[in-house]
Amino acid sequence: MTATEGLSQEISPPMPQGGTVMKWGGVLFLVYLLIVAVGMIGSGFKMAAGENAKELFSFATNPFLGLIVGTVATALIQSSSTVTSIIVGLVAGGLPVTTAVPMVMGANIGTTVTNTLVSLGHVGEKQEFRRAFAAATVHDFFNLLSVVIFLPIEILFHPLEKMGHFFADLFVGGSSMSMKGFNVVKMATKPVVNVFKEIAHILPHPFDGILLIVLGVGLIFLTITLIGKLLKVLMVGRAKDILHTAIGRGPVAGIGAGTLITILVQSSSTTTSLMVPLAGSGVFGLKQVYPFTLGANIGTCITALLAATAISGAEAVSALQIAMVHLIYNTLGVVVIFFIPVLSRIPLKGAEFLAEIASERKSIALAYIVSVFFLVPGVLLGVTAVL
Repeated sequence: MTATEGLSQEISPPMPQGGTVMKWGGVLFLVYLLIVAVGMIGSGFKMAAGENAKELFSFATNPFLGLIVGTVATALIQSSSTVTSIIVGLVAGGLPVTTAVPMVMGANIGTTVTNTLVSLGHVGEKQEFRRAFAAATVHDFFNLLSVVIFLPIEILFHPLEKMGHFFADLFVGGSSMSMKGFNVVKMATKPVVNVFKEIAHILPHPFDGILLIVLGVGLIFLTITLIGKLLKVLMVGRAKDILHTAIGRGPVAGIGAGTLITILVQSSSTTTSLMVPLAGSGVFGLKQVYPFTLGANIGTCITALLAATAISGAEAVSALQIAMVHLIYNTLGVVVIFFIPVLSRIPLKGAEFLAEIASERKSIALAYIVSVFFLVPGVLLGVTAVL
């Protein structure tokens, strides 16, 4: 979801029952449109590239390039849900899963810019800003550490790709490549995708495929934005209740609460941004905030899994595979880093150290955001492109 949705913490007044039902109906319809949009992107790439789709992405074989693209795209859009849904569509259109895995990792890094920006709202009061900035950047340090650990292993041995394929193959239905339980989704979305295909055919090949891709990406932006607005009205008040109930029950409860709330509001940006003002005001400490934000990493995977149901046929396994990679990667990151004490302390110490410096010199905070999320990835992207 977008940053503007994530920053709001207002609790809407009680709604009439009929209004609530209509809003939930709207959410379901928008989820349907999200699945349609992903199908449009995959179809668009097939139309534009034909049998040469994989060759179209041959330039992106460098995993570091994929990581940077995922980071910069998510930092600019401020929505990992949007970026990962687009990645699912790209995989359905021929993007190799090996190339897509680092992009998903980069999306995790890029999405943390939202809550870091939220912490700047506390810059007027030194101690409050120190607590808020530490609560925001602990998520940054965790995701960076996760990439440092898992990306080299993935490059050498591809365990995430293999596990993702195993589970995708299990759910999709083996060598037949039939979607089995997902056939209903295919039947429901195909007519709408075909309508957009007919619209795209007003342009000659390959521009018809490109137009379908653009329409699909635009529809993803629209649906995720509107879903966020509806769920904010329906769920943010309840999310805060869950947060307050679970946060004092230990780290496992905190991870579970972060996961559940992110699934409910479909936005890790909203989940983590809810915590920053509470941490800044001293309601919760950094050690309480830390596991909660990690749960947000797991909960945000639901969007890509929903998006993957749009794909059927030979690409079904690959599309579900990259969605499963996202879930496995984020879950393993929490298990490996948070539950190994030596590793678990690194994000905490890093966030506390940076927050202490930033509270003394506010320009450090701005320099950190610009360099980590935009400047350094942009320079590396340019260098990689030249080489």
